[in-house]
This record gives sequence, structure tokens and C-alpha cells, in this order.
Amino acid sequence: MRSPEEDPALPGRTAVQGWLTRLRQFISAAPLPVKILLIIAVCFFAVPLISIALFAGLIYAPYALWRGERSPLATASVALWGVALVAARTHGLNEPRYLLLLLPPVVAVLAHVGVLGRWPVPCRTTAWVLLWSMPVGVIITTLRIWRSQALLGPATAALIALVVLGWRLAKAMQDSREYGRRTGFSAALGPQAVASARPAGTGAGGGPGLAAGPALAGPAGTAAAAGSASSPHADIIRPAPQGAVQAAQAARGMRNVDRGQQARAAEQEPTQWPHITVDDAMAELTAMVGLTAVKDQIRSITASVEAARRRAIAGHGAEKPMQHFVFLGPPGTGKTAVARIVAKILYAFGLLDSPAVVEAQRADLVGEYLGATAIKTNQLIDSALGGVLFIDEAYSLVNEADGQGDRFGNEAVQALLKRAEDDRENLIIIQAGYERQMDTILSANPGLNSRFGIRVKFPTYTPAELMALTEHALAAKSELLDPDARPVLREIFDEVGRRRLADELGNGRFVRSLLARAGQQRDVRVMGGPAEPTPTELVTLRGEDLRLAYAELTTRFRGYTDTPTVDDALAELDGLVGLEPVKRQVHEIVAQLQVARLRDRQGLASQPPSRHFVFTGPPGTGKTTVARIIGRIFAALGLLVRPEVIEAHRGDLVGEHLGSTAIKTSKLIDSAMGGVLFIDEAYALHNDAYSGGDAFGSEAVATLLKRAEDDRERLVIVLAGYTEDMDRLLRSNPGLASRFSTRITFPSYTAAELSEIAQVIAANAGDAFDADGLPVLHSIFVQAVENGRIDVLGNGRFARSLFERACASRDLRVSLRGDQATMADLTTVLAPDLLTAYRELAG
Repeated sequence: MRSPEEDPALPGRTAVQGWLTRLRQFISAAPLPVKILLIIAVCFFAVPLISIALFAGLIYAPYALWRGERSPLATASVALWGVALVAARTHGLNEPRYLLLLLPPVVAVLAHVGVLGRWPVPCRTTAWVLLWSMPVGVIITTLRIWRSQALLGPATAALIALVVLGWRLAKAMQDSREYGRRTGFSAALGPQAVASARPAGTGAGGGPGLAAGPALAGPAGTAAAAGSASSPHADIIRPAPQGAVQAAQAARGMRNVDRGQQARAAEQEPTQWPHITVDDAMAELTAMVGLTAVKDQIRSITASVEAARRRAIAGHGAEKPMQHFVFLGPPGTGKTAVARIVAKILYAFGLLDSPAVVEAQRADLVGEYLGATAIKTNQLIDSALGGVLFIDEAYSLVNEADGQGDRFGNEAVQALLKRAEDDRENLIIIQAGYERQMDTILSANPGLNSRFGIRVKFPTYTPAELMALTEHALAAKSELLDPDARPVLREIFDEVGRRRLADELGNGRFVRSLLARAGQQRDVRVMGGPAEPTPTELVTLRGEDLRLAYAELTTRFRGYTDTPTVDDALAELDGLVGLEPVKRQVHEIVAQLQVARLRDRQGLASQPPSRHFVFTGPPGTGKTTVARIIGRIFAALGLLVRPEVIEAHRGDLVGEHLGSTAIKTSKLIDSAMGGVLFIDEAYALHNDAYSGGDAFGSEAVATLLKRAEDDRERLVIVLAGYTEDMDRLLRSNPGLASRFSTRITFPSYTAAELSEIAQVIAANAGDAFDADGLPVLHSIFVQAVENGRIDVLGNGRFARSLFERACASRDLRVSLRGDQATMADLTTVLAPDLLTAYRELAG
């Protein structure tokens, strides 16, 4: 606690008392001659001293009005202006002048009486009354419009003064009644809210200079709500004096003492928070770019709090409308900024002691050993009491790697749950993170799900919103865009939106990173030039700066720069041997995707494009190759970030024990995010051979289905396998059939197609078949097809294997010739080589 001498709520009072005490002691101890000389000096200097005092009073009045001083001296200085006006504009010691001279001191006295003295600022009340009444009274008295009515001027001034005083009194009484209602609501919600509802400068009994709520407190020595000359009531709500804030902080300090924080509470200097209203906080929310759904949800929450306040005023319900939040969404979408606004809203309502937001992550809660985590978590929560605790990436508190429980994270979660319940009337906790991870954690922990009931979803920023964010950031940094830079920015953001790359780049953070990197490129450019850069060049970004910065930021994304055009991908498809039904179906899919984009641009409804496929057919018929082409097509159309294909089998999805399969499958899907996940022999995930069913495969399928739906905008999944086996898999789970509705059937290759494939493979390797070998090659494929063994042998894989074995036989034959081998010997496959290779492969 500060001493009275240090209390700024009593400015100079103790110092003045000390000077007066010392002056009295000096006079008492002085000899009689000295006392006589002092009396003579006072009499001699009385007139000049009085003049100086009057002049000082006239100067002090404007300052007192501006600061909203409540002292009698401030009111007297204002009344002195009224006296000066009468003395300057009237002549003679007549009766009207005496009456007008009495009006200012009478008004000054009344301004300090009762409700008028407790609610409005007395010196401002005096100023308003004199401003309206004195000029009229002086004019009538001076001009003597009605000479028979000498008292008309003072009477008119007194009447106007009574009207203005009644106006101020009525307003003060109205505010007093409203204060009583708000106090009743706040008392129902808690003692801190009572302080918040109390007008600044009034205490529990309504007197000035006592405790005031932090919601109305302003910076020391300022008048955050001081009235302007246009409003006679703007001074009624004032910032609290600093001592009032100290009293509120002392109450919070006592709560911290109860939490074992006595030493830290004694050392910390109380913080004085600025004056914040609900309208101020909502205006800040409205000014944010985008986030329409988030803004609507916060407005509804604000309306609910206001409704609870009014119910409490009416005597219905006394529970604080306090709930914990979950913010769901990708990074860089304004979750932290909205958390600060929520803190300001609840603080303005008086539900929180301060608008402070304590930001934390897993490392701020988890200790180095078991037992230390609970202590660390409780200390963090203690530091956030009275405000908001914002935990980013909260899903990291449950990190079950390889199916093993996270004991440290669980300890933090348990401590968090207990304090969220125990301190629910004095703390708001906001957990933030990706929607899918947070949903998984909340659904797995009933305690978290029940205590964090409000979920706010933050969407990805659109290209237009990214552009608006960039404009704001440039304005804040006082930087400029060259005329050629704005089209480049639009092109960059359109590309980011088209390829759904905003989440990976960080949304709003991407804007900051892009401008920072572009600024570095600009600095290198202007400082490396031959001439001295101008001040404008030092703050102007060009299109080339933005392009270089964007290229630098996107190099970390695999395959990002390798994206082909749709025509290139279709040309690659058409260059494949055979597969005419497959080619026709893929062309239809591309046409559907392109038409859907055209309909979207025209504002027409369109069917969402198919993103998950089932490839059925025997092995070696080009399923993996076509999956890669589809990945390139989707990337070229902006439906995927990159054209990369991740290939997997059952072993890549299924874990060693129940529980680990879901984790392993999710990690595999995460690695393919933004591209294509190709699962070959997917029918192996449903194995009827297991007694009691395939629990591991079922767990993998369930995880795969959920992620296929949750991440359908960022991932293409292809399930491939034999036709009959894939039919069995799809029948085993209705969810698979509905989510993987597009089936592409791959036929077996004909003998002629296999011969063409073998020749293409040989040509790509720089080899060729002998003229006598081509009929043998064709006959081998005809025999395999007619015997029905081509699917067992692997279709196109059989053609590749046959060529590779024939090359091995040729190399053995040519090696015997040594240096006499010619170029033709080294690159030609003969008929005997093919026959030897076929006997080895056919068994």
C-alpha cells in the first residue's frame, strides 16, 4: 500500500499542510517586533496579493474545467469569472448589480450540494449555469430595457440559472438511479462487477474520491470521458483517480495471496487500465478484415451478456455469464486478435478485472518432470487471473506419439480443467488450434468438451481479404506500391487462393512475411544501384520485389514449382499406350472440373468435383501412372497445392496394436496433404481371414473415411486394387462407397499394346529389338493373353520384366565377344534373348 503522501488522489494536500504547520510554528516562535512587522507587511501587500490571487483564480478556471477538478477552489475560480463579468459590464453600486454579484457564489455553493455534488463535476455545473444565465442578466441590467423594472435582469438570470440547475439535477438523479440498477446487477454477478458499475470518483456510498471500477478507469491525470463544450453532461462519467485503481488492484492482490502468490503480489506495481467501452471493443472487431461469421458470433455472445445484465437488474438470475472458448481454424486468421477483443468486451461489462491476455503454448504449461507440470500450469493460470488465458496450439497438450499416452500433457490438462471450473467467475480460458486436431481432443476428453462450450470457427482468408490486409499493413508501415506492383499482388493472392495455399503459408502471417521479404529485395535493389536512392524509392515496393519474395516463400513446398498445365497433363495421358476407356473417363473428369470453375465465375451453382477415386483392374495396367497424371491435373487447376503422389500399402496404415493404427494412418495422410495419396491393394484393409474381423484394418478405414471428408478440399485419395476385391471392400463399409463414388476401370492390355509398351520401354533405354525378335516378342504376348496368364504376369510390368531379362541375356552373350562387340551388339535384343527371358519368367 502507498502512503498518503504518495497517493496521487490527494494532490499536494500533505505538502500544503506541512507548509502551513511550519508557518504557524515560525510565527509562534517569532519575537513581538517581528510579529508587528509581519502584520504591517501583510496590510501593505494585501491589495496586491488579493489582485494576484484573483488573477490566478481566473487563470486556474479553464484548467479546472478541462481536468474536471472537483475541489471547492476549482468551483470558486469558475464563479470568479461570473463576478468579473458583472464588474466589467455594469456600473454603480445599485441594487441589481449586488443581486447579480450574489448569483455566482450561490450557484457555486449549490453545485456542491447533494446529488449535484456527487455526480456531475461541480465546477462544470457552475460554468454551465453561469454561461447561460449571466450574459442575459448583465445585458438586461446594463441596457436597462425596462427602466421601471430594475430587478428584471437579476430575476431573469436567476430563473435561467434555476432551469439549468434543474436540468443538471435531473440528469444527475437519473444517473444515480441507473447506478443503483447497475449496482444491483453487478452485485448479482460479483463484487468486482459492482466496482465496474460504480461511476468514477464515487465510492460505495456515492461520495467522491473513493473506489471506482476498472472498467471506467483511465490513465492517471486524464479525463477520458471529460465533456466537451457541446454537452453539459459529458463530465458525469469520469476516469477514476489512481488511488481507486490501486484499491481494485489490492482486492485482486488479496486473491493472489490466497493462491500462494503473496510475495509476487507485494512486489508487482498495480496496472492502471484504460477506459474501454463495449462499443469501443465492438468497433475494433468490426474494423478487422473479413471474419464475417466470427464477428456475428461475437456479437451474439455480447448480446447474451447484455441480456444477462438486464435479467440481473430485474432480479432474475445472479450467475455470471462466463464461459470458456475454443477458437478453431488455421494459423494467421486473427484468433489472437479476437481473443484480445473478447477480453476487452468482458472487461467493459465488468466481468473481468482487466483486459489483459496472457498468451501461452504447451511449453508454458508442461514441466520437466511429473509433478512440476501441475505447479507450472497453476502458476500460469494465477498470472492470468482476472483476465484471459489464451493457449495456442492447445491440441499439443495431448501428444500420443505411437499410441503412448502423454502423461505430462494429461497432467497439464487436468490442472487446467480444475482451475477452469474453480476460477470460472474470475478467468476466461481460450484454447486455439486447427479444427480437426481440436475436435479430436475435445471429443476424447468429456471434461474439456463440457467446460469449453463456445466454439468459434475462423475461416481461411480469401484473395480479396489478403489484399485488404496488405493495404492495411502498407499503410501502417508508411510504405508505397509502385503502379506495377498492385497487379502482381493480385496475381499472387489469386494463385494462393486457387491452389488453397493460404493455410500452409499462414494467411495473415503470409502477408507480413511477403512484405518483409519484398522489403529486403527492395533494399538490395535500391542500395545496389549506381545512384543515391531517393526517400520515395526507399519505401516503394515494385512487382519484381514481390515476385522474388513469393518465390522464396514457396520454395519449401514440395513440387510447387513443378506444376504443369492441364494440356501438358492430358498430353501425357494421351501418350500412354492403350487404356482408351480410362483416357475417355479422365477427359470427362477434367471437363467437369473446368465447367464447374466457369459456373463459379458466373455465379452459378455447380456440383462439387469428385476428389476421391477407386481404380479397379489387374496389376500393371497403369493405375499408378494415371494417379500421377490426375494429381498434375488437379494441381494445374488449383485444386491441389502440388502434384506429388504418396504411394502406400496396408503396412503403411496399420499399426502394431489397437490405437496406434489411427495415429499411423493420420500421419500418412498428413504427409500427403496438398497432393495425392495412392493406396495400392487397398482391399487388404478388409481381410475376412482374421477371426472376429479385421479390427486393425477397420480402424484404418474409419480414420481414412474421416480424413477423406474433413480434408476433402486439400487432398485426393485413390484406392486401387483388383475389381472383385475392391467390390468386396466397398460393400464392407457404406461410407467408402459414398465418399469414393468415382470408379475408373483399367482393362487388361492386349498383345499388340504389350508389344508397343515393350518397344517404348526399349526406346527410352536406348535399345531396340532385332527385326527377327519383333515377331517373337508379339508371339510371347499373344500366348500370355490367350492362356489367361497376362493378369497374373502383371500386364505392363510383364513387358518391362521381359525386356529387362532379355537385356540381361544379351549382355551375357555380348560380354563373351569382349572388345570386338559393336554398337549394334550392345543395343540390340535378339529373338534368343527374348525366348530365354520368357522361359525364366514363365517358370
